[in-house]
Amino acid sequence: MGPLPKRKVSKGRRDRRRAHDAIGTPKLVECPNCREKMLPHRVCPHCGYYKGRQIVTVAEEA
Repeated sequence: MGPLPKRKVSKGRRDRRRAHDAIGTPKLVECPNCREKMLPHRVCPHCGYYKGRQIVTVAEEA
């Protein structure tokens, strides 16, 4: 049998420890090609460009 906790960790102590574990809002940057908001370090879903080059062909909406 392995080591066990000496006493119960209270809800307050447990919750204070977890205070920084919340997921924040996603950070968005402006695409340098089409000026739409996008996640950083990813291909732009609106125009298909990444670092000045077209990577994905995006179909135009009718």
